[in-house]
Amino acid sequence: MADDALILVVEDDPRLRALLQRYLGENGFRVTAAEHAAEAREKLRFLQPDIMVLDVMMPGESGLSLTESLRREKHEVPILLLTARGAPEDRIAGFESGADDYLAKPFEAKELLLRIRALLRRVAPQPIQPAAANVRPVQLGPLSFDTNRGELRGPDGVVRLTGGEAALLTALARRPNEVLGREDIADALDMDDAGERAIDVQVTRLRRKIEADPREPRFLHTVRGRGYTLKPGV
Repeated sequence: MADDALILVVEDDPRLRALLQRYLGENGFRVTAAEHAAEAREKLRFLQPDIMVLDVMMPGESGLSLTESLRREKHEVPILLLTARGAPEDRIAGFESGADDYLAKPFEAKELLLRIRALLRRVAPQPIQPAAANVRPVQLGPLSFDTNRGELRGPDGVVRLTGGEAALLTALARRPNEVLGREDIADALDMDDAGERAIDVQVTRLRRKIEADPREPRFLHTVRGRGYTLKPGV
């Protein structure tokens, strides 16, 4: 996706909000901003941003609550959370809420820019190569996953995946029945600094999408001490 993507910045600090608008705009993005969750919701009624940069600690509804609510409402916009709290449990809470990435304050502006671009690449539709016509989708019971498009379909149509979930399922589906170590998965998710628990959270979230009973997974298995493996089947 080109750098002219539309970014919705939700930040209650007026100074930081203005700095983000200016910096991202100077780097080729279109930027609109909201001061709080209610204003962000109003903008989402009329706009379809390519990504949200969302502060966690805001007066009124928090960024975590807004993220959870948007995911329940089937909003597919990728969300990058910003927070002054960078402890591992805080990052985990961010991923569990449905966010795609997480950045602790204070942060380098360049790192934010790189994370935004990486996230946009992760969720962008991938062009189908000529040979891909012969690649069959991976079957997961009633679901079918197209590794070229990163698209999961079921009896009721497309199943929404976050950027992290799609990246994880793509990495596993391209190497079915093989064990992927945590390092391989972290590379696929661009989240090597988030820790092992963050990978576990992404696996748990993906299981909720593809398993009839996530507590007794049929397709996405844990291989103790080694990593995870995807075992397709009908």
